Amino acid sequence: MPGAADHSHTRPPLQRMLRIHQAIQSAKYPTAVSLAGELEVSSKSIHRDLDFMRDRLDLPIAWDPARFGYRYTEQVSAFPALQMTEGELVALLVAEKALQQYRGTSFEKPLLSAIKKMEQSLPETFSFNLADAEQTISFQTRAEPIQNLEVFDTLAKAAAARQQLELTYRKPGQKQTEQRVIDPYHLANINGEWFLFAYDHLRQDIRTFVPARVQSLRRTGKIFRRPQKFSLEKRLRGSFGVHSGHEEHEVVIKFIPRVADYIQEKKWHDSQQIRSLKNGGVELKMKLSSLVEVERWVLSWGGDAAVIRPRQLADAVSNSARRILDGSTADARVRGKSLRL
Repeated sequence: MPGAADHSHTRPPLQRMLRIHQAIQSAKYPTAVSLAGELEVSSKSIHRDLDFMRDRLDLPIAWDPARFGYRYTEQVSAFPALQMTEGELVALLVAEKALQQYRGTSFEKPLLSAIKKMEQSLPETFSFNLADAEQTISFQTRAEPIQNLEVFDTLAKAAAARQQLELTYRKPGQKQTEQRVIDPYHLANINGEWFLFAYDHLRQDIRTFVPARVQSLRRTGKIFRRPQKFSLEKRLRGSFGVHSGHEEHEVVIKFIPRVADYIQEKKWHDSQQIRSLKNGGVELKMKLSSLVEVERWVLSWGGDAAVIRPRQLADAVSNSARRILDGSTADARVRGKSLRL
């Protein structure tokens, strides 16, 4: 009805449609205006509900010009049950919990809005179950990236609109910043970390940037065309995370029995082959284009992992472990001298 406040965001649509069904089934020949007044929503909301009931729920709704109202053209015994499995309900809850990693980003509002719309379409009993289960699932991040939300939002919008950017960027380990003109192709969250894949006009090649290292940025006013041949999946196919190279390494790592289950329970790489060993351990084989990230990963397992090949990776791990040991020994000597003083 004209001028009426639309409270559709507070009344779940499924409840409204059930009330509409009851009004039509009772042969009251309701109109959109009369239903809008009764349910305290706009006529536009009622028309959307009627379309959904007719097109998606297959209810035989028709306008009766003689009675000036809606009716069923054939008998309807009951309102259709919502076809949603328990697994789908749990997935809905998990999706909402997963939003925690997008808090404050440009993705938060549209994602949250879409999930809320789905929740509002559930009957009250399902909504209650979701709220009750909310205490049983959560997402925790050990090291949450610190993002400048304005920078992140600009990067996301520029990538979507294909807008060229000029960055003031600081590379890791360097105090000085650099100016880069880039065409932002793709923002990706890989293992909980955000990365921007962009064409770097200085290097004349695609480079990987970390949004947290962008000190400032501005739009140049130019629009770029993203190459059709660009594929993030192909670019990362040989990497162990983000770093990709132009070589091909067959990596073979053996793990002792006490960590064998941890290795077998995860997919570490698309090319992985896992083989059980007689002593209870496992052997992991992968084909990688870069050894940078896998070296750090092997070191994280301490003495539970041993590199079989390539020799280049085995030497790198050995040298890193020696530096760790030398650093610990040096620190111990310093502490010992301090105690004697």
